[in-house]
Amino acid sequence: MKALFIGGTGTISSAITKQLSEQGCELYLLNRGTRNENLQPNVKVLQADINDEDQVSRLIQDLEFDVVADFIAFHPAQLERDYRLFQGKTKQFMFISSASAYQKPLSDYRITESTPLANPYWEYSRNKIACEEYLMKQYRDHRFPITIVRPSHTYDDRSIPLGVHGSKGSWQVAKRMLENKPVIIHGDGTSLWTMTHNSDFAQGFIGLMGNMHAIGESVHITSDESVTWNQIYEAIADALGVKLQAVHVSSEFLAACSKEDYTGGLIGDKANSVVFDNSKLKRLVPGFVATTRFDQGIKQTVANILAHPEYQKEDPEFDRWCDRVIGALEGALASLAE
Repeated sequence: MKALFIGGTGTISSAITKQLSEQGCELYLLNRGTRNENLQPNVKVLQADINDEDQVSRLIQDLEFDVVADFIAFHPAQLERDYRLFQGKTKQFMFISSASAYQKPLSDYRITESTPLANPYWEYSRNKIACEEYLMKQYRDHRFPITIVRPSHTYDDRSIPLGVHGSKGSWQVAKRMLENKPVIIHGDGTSLWTMTHNSDFAQGFIGLMGNMHAIGESVHITSDESVTWNQIYEAIADALGVKLQAVHVSSEFLAACSKEDYTGGLIGDKANSVVFDNSKLKRLVPGFVATTRFDQGIKQTVANILAHPEYQKEDPEFDRWCDRVIGALEGALASLAE
């Protein structure tokens, strides 16, 4: 198989790149070369900014692919560019959308690919929906061979997956745990969520590559495991070897008092209970199963981050905000007790 990835080194795509290279795929990555230092030697790099359409067109002028996958498109205009570049040059074009595009609030917590797409809370999700609509039109009108993939919360060994964190990532929450400071969990922590390790996601994605039954289809790829946010934070604390000091705060309150986009990221996504039905994926990719249980995968992630200081990005502004929110709640409780 001959494939081109636009991106290829991110949380989701890095595991796919690694597994395909080990399988002997003729794999090209088109990116700016800022995170290619750990690539396998048989991966070919086309160094360019995908937004420079003329440069990319020259680079791929004499190339054709079995699969082209765009991991970094977020707006319809970027897919319009991809269509101009790759129409007639690939047998399958794969777009990485988002499971956050499914309707919020959900009419049924069990999500299938037929669950309506509608998210009034998060512009990111609405843009992904618009991207999907554009691609489906190109498939219907011009037979552009698209496959839409919807990941949910996928994590790797470089970042701890969380519900509430600052703009610089999740390390500050882990640092608070290590310092025996309280950490914020949105809601009461009992809503159901799904965490998927990127190595499991990669297996499902690779099974869709070159799969004629996936053309014109939308498929989500997630673990079958459902965990509560309380369980998620407990597993992280356990991996760090500390006792969790949890403070539960309503998602609406967090959205109202933060500069972060918690309206989108929480109310439009993580505050909702979700259980994914992966029957369609398993029908298209017989034998697919996500094998990394969260409490096992997070131990691997935490160990890797503790061993690599470059992944420990401190966020003092977020840390101070957490203290202010927790202090405000404690003050409110104290005033009510008077």
